[in-house]
Amino acid sequence: MSGPVLLLAMLAQTLRISVPYALAACGGVCSERSGVVNIALEGILLNGAFFAVVGTHYSGSPYVGLLCAGAGGVATAALHALVTITARADQIVSGLAINILAFGLTRGGLRVLFKSASNSPRIPAPDPAYLDVLPGGRTPLGEVLYDPLFLLTILLLIATLWFLFRTGLGLALRTAGEHPEAAHSAGFSVPRLRWLGVLASGLLAGLGGAWLAFEQHSFTDQMSGGRGYIALAAMIVGKWHPLGAAAACLLFGAAETAQIRLQGSGVPTQFMQMLPFVLTILVLVVWVGRSVAPAAVGKPYDPEHGE
Repeated sequence: MSGPVLLLAMLAQTLRISVPYALAACGGVCSERSGVVNIALEGILLNGAFFAVVGTHYSGSPYVGLLCAGAGGVATAALHALVTITARADQIVSGLAINILAFGLTRGGLRVLFKSASNSPRIPAPDPAYLDVLPGGRTPLGEVLYDPLFLLTILLLIATLWFLFRTGLGLALRTAGEHPEAAHSAGFSVPRLRWLGVLASGLLAGLGGAWLAFEQHSFTDQMSGGRGYIALAAMIVGKWHPLGAAAACLLFGAAETAQIRLQGSGVPTQFMQMLPFVLTILVLVVWVGRSVAPAAVGKPYDPEHGE
């Protein structure tokens, strides 16, 4: 394989790997900008992938599966919001509990719906006819760039950026994560703003799960594989900004691409599997002191007492 062809193939693979990271990280930005820590991104990704497969399998349409993935992600995020915002429980504990719940429910769903403990039947992924007429549509890079879900991801990143930094409601949501008392004084409901941020994170991460499912054409037990946690790291590296988080996701995607490409090179497999996580830790060690989280993130808010 020639140099330019290899570089294009690696770029395509990096973009493929980065999409679920970027969607989950962007969702994390929405949640934490509103003041709610969302470690449940891992479970939301997993549930999104599972519902994408279920919806596609029973309808025959990957676009129905995509809607189911978004709905599954929102439902999972709603549970996190109910526990942390309405009941004001510990946000870290809630996120970890939801992740464990997602592992159990999806494994049980595999057994009940597909009579398998490990994977679902094969499903079709979106394969639009326009790929045949677009320049490079059937090349590895073209199949990524023209993929409907990839295009939707770009639109969602732009929409999230516009909403958070160009609208009054976005300003109110960010205020709920920085100074909730100020948002309350301005006439906004802090719990509603936080619900909005958490539900948005569920939608985005659920769609990230759909990408995982369509990439593998099936659901595999625990297929999220720690991506939700890496997405949280990308969000921190990106300083709680959609574009910064997306750029960090490309870095982690490139590391995973390198891991895949170096397999069979004589480097121990265990070391290669560690590479993305080692990079995550190193980046966080170097970068975390330079990132300032929203001031009120992780702090429950009582609208009756203003605290």
